[in-house]
Amino acid sequence: MRAALTARLAGRAPRRAIPASLADESAAGPAPAPLRDAAVLVPLVECAGGMTVLLTRRADHLDSHPGQICFPGGRVDPRDRDVTDTALRETGEEIGLGRDRVEVVGRLDDCLTGTGFRVAPVVGIVAAPFALDSLALDPAEVAEAFEAPLSFLLDPANRARRTAVARGTRRAFYVMPWGDRYIWGATARILVNLHDILRSPA
Repeated sequence: MRAALTARLAGRAPRRAIPASLADESAAGPAPAPLRDAAVLVPLVECAGGMTVLLTRRADHLDSHPGQICFPGGRVDPRDRDVTDTALRETGEEIGLGRDRVEVVGRLDDCLTGTGFRVAPVVGIVAAPFALDSLALDPAEVAEAFEAPLSFLLDPANRARRTAVARGTRRAFYVMPWGDRYIWGATARILVNLHDILRSPA
């Protein structure tokens, strides 16, 4: 899997902006402005049984997306060199995973959110050995961190499309139930984008 990730993502530039709703996938033209720039790290952990994805659950007291499963990340700071710097900085602040533990392999397509963000997903492989108890979670932002098998999350059989009305607009989105956790929204769309890139013709 490491070889496939490197081959597909090394030097890759984002090719499109993934819309906030799957119902808008065929829409043309720029996304509604203004958009705030953000970046997340998609941390992949090499394990004996195959790669896992390191995910977090947002703290329940947060005003935005409380309790939602997501990747570590946040808003671009003017002092950040680029979105990769943003993703690594935010990951260090949120879960205590240092940038020296992450081998960045490339970018996925930008992901738009219904809350007005353009999110740049940066894929990185976490250096072995890795243990969840080595992380230092910021309780102000993160309730927990956990791993899920990459093979499970990339399998189309393990996702479904749902619709819901949010802020007066009907949106379509992916859901990926895993155990007692419910992965959906931007996080699910980023994982589907990763699957599509890996499966696309060279």
